[in-house]
Amino acid sequence: MAPSRRRSALLWGAVGLFVVLVGGQALVLFGTGLPFGFAALFGVALVVGGIVAASSYLLEHRLARKGQA
Repeated sequence: MAPSRRRSALLWGAVGLFVVLVGGQALVLFGTGLPFGFAALFGVALVVGGIVAASSYLLEHRLARKGQA
C-alpha cells in the first residue's frame, strides 16, 4: 500500500525540521555558536518544516505524473 500524500508530506516536513535542528547542534558542537538562542532555533525549525511539508504536498503529484517520484 502506497503512503498517502499527507503522510509523505508530514514525513518530509519532519526531515526538514530535524535537518535544521541538527545543523544548529553542529554549529554549537564545532564552536561557531548560534547567532540566536535555542528557542529561536526551534521556531526556525518549525517554519522550515512547515514550508517543506507544504511544498512537498503541493508538488508531489506533479513529480509523480512526470514519473520522477
